Amino acid sequence: MIQAAHLCKTYVLRERNGLFRKKTRKEIPAVKDISLEIPRGSITGVLGINGAGKTTTIRMLASLISPTSGTLTMDGIDAVKNHLQVKKRINVITGGERNLYWRLTARENLRYFGNLYGFSGKELEQRIDRLLRTVGLTEAQNIPVERYSKGMKQRLQIARGLINDPEYLFLDEPTLGLDILIAREIRELIRQLAKEQNKGVLLTTHYIREAEELCDSIYLLEKGEIIAQGTKEELAELFQYKPRLAVQTDLPADSPVWEALRQRFPDHVQVSPDQPSAFQVEGNAQVWSQVLNLLLEHQVPVEKLNIQEANLEEVLTGILRRSREGKA
Repeated sequence: MIQAAHLCKTYVLRERNGLFRKKTRKEIPAVKDISLEIPRGSITGVLGINGAGKTTTIRMLASLISPTSGTLTMDGIDAVKNHLQVKKRINVITGGERNLYWRLTARENLRYFGNLYGFSGKELEQRIDRLLRTVGLTEAQNIPVERYSKGMKQRLQIARGLINDPEYLFLDEPTLGLDILIAREIRELIRQLAKEQNKGVLLTTHYIREAEELCDSIYLLEKGEIIAQGTKEELAELFQYKPRLAVQTDLPADSPVWEALRQRFPDHVQVSPDQPSAFQVEGNAQVWSQVLNLLLEHQVPVEKLNIQEANLEEVLTGILRRSREGKA
């Protein structure tokens, strides 16, 4: 398990405010007091808007930059003091089309990166064969990468990130710019890496549905700080989100039943302005039952019922809004 405790990263800039003036020292905190865990066999999400500190956090966790303060361990090893040892057991995959040599073929790219990790000969070639099969690029292995589609390049990125068979994998926007079908394939591959190959995966993404589908636990960052953490269900509970019952009826807009609903359930019933005959009931099963009994008393036929569970995007938006209001 990777464990980070109270990680901070502060960048120091020296600025000159005039031609003959001395440079002034300015400290810019990028990450403040972050503590998190990345267990093997699970997918951990780090979410936040641009500038929240996600990339800096990944770079520290991957031992690409040193934290200003705090501790970082991997399976009990001090990852700051032993960063070279740690780097052999991790890899980073980014979205987009970086970190590949376009004039080389897929096999040549993987051979190059394998050499950097100290692999060579038959062992490396067998590893490349296996990775090309895993990402579905065997038939295109001898084509220059510059002729690849975005999806093919991203699959090769994943193969590159697996060339050293890492125990921990850091994915920074892995489906950025991909069409829905290729993105689905990448998500399924990410799930297999964690669940079937027992890798610890850290995922950052702007696609909330992607995080909702993949992540076992989520950390929400805002201005370099963690403002919420937990599973989707725990975050929904933190936000005090209540499931909603969507009810579709054939009630006309002037029906007296509407007034009865408003009077008995003023804090629970929400009428949709776009669908006068539809409304939502917020609350628990007891409230839902009382509303349906009222409709039954007035002999109102219910055409459709649908329980709307917690939506991660709505939950995270609510947590961010509440955090900002608390700091205002």
